[in-house]
Amino acid sequence: MVKAAARAYIGGMVTRLYTHPIFLEHITPPGHPERPDRLRAIERALDDEAFAALDRAEAPEGDEATILYAHPQEFVERVRAMIPATGIARVDADTTASPKSWQAAVTAIGAANAAVDDVFRGNAENVFVAARPPGHHAEKTTSMGFCLFNTAAIAARYAQRQHQAERVAIVDWDVHHGNGTQDIFWDDPSVLYCSTHQMPLYPGTGAVSETGAGNIVNAPLAPQTGSEVFRDAFLSRILPALDNFAPDLIIISAGFDAHHRDPLAEINLTENDFDWATGQLMQRAGRHSDNRLVSLLEGGYDLQGLAFSVVAHVGRLMKG
Repeated sequence: MVKAAARAYIGGMVTRLYTHPIFLEHITPPGHPERPDRLRAIERALDDEAFAALDRAEAPEGDEATILYAHPQEFVERVRAMIPATGIARVDADTTASPKSWQAAVTAIGAANAAVDDVFRGNAENVFVAARPPGHHAEKTTSMGFCLFNTAAIAARYAQRQHQAERVAIVDWDVHHGNGTQDIFWDDPSVLYCSTHQMPLYPGTGAVSETGAGNIVNAPLAPQTGSEVFRDAFLSRILPALDNFAPDLIIISAGFDAHHRDPLAEINLTENDFDWATGQLMQRAGRHSDNRLVSLLEGGYDLQGLAFSVVAHVGRLMKG
């Protein structure tokens, strides 16, 4: 861990990285796309002198009580009961749990909440959380899509409860729509949820007509489209919504499976698109939220595409 006194600045920005070995112990079946090697690929990519100034910290285990910020107690206990003593248990057709999955999921929540603390307390201006399992498909009462709990939703509520944030924006550029985040905040105008995603594609939600309490902004992308369409969606829908909302904090559900190498979808982005989108969101964070921005890893299943994209994303967070 890099001590506070030794933090280095790149362009005046302090970027923190949270991760933890426990995230490798959330075991999925052989051949499953959401696998520990994803984090190993990220670790190798960021183990480069270009990232020497990255403020690295071990993720703290989360407070289980904060799970209730986004999920009811009955559901939390149901997930706890699914964790097997040995082997792998199936939660649904795509989602599994292993003996360390509970600890991994709670530590992912702890990292996200610590990131929120960091940006509100001035310990960092932005934070990237490299954790698994991901979270944005977890609905209020349903684990699905590789996700047990909705980490981004919990972090948004944590910012509101612990730091009195009045307005939190979640921007989700994972290639799959974050149905869980939309479900949790459907009728809550204090949280803006914006998503670019391929449509049609799992989980089948995310139409433009799905607007919640006026706080849901979906920008679906047709299969086989790429940079131009993605950037237009940001410029025409996502960024104006952020400017109108003027959030106190921006959270990114940072899935990198819209990369052209990814096997689970058909959107043809490059790492340069994630660099560009990161920069656009940093501009809005600077304009509205005193640079406060927290990025949480979601999808991204081709290891090379994931590594390249994270390098571009974190590099932009550091450079400003």
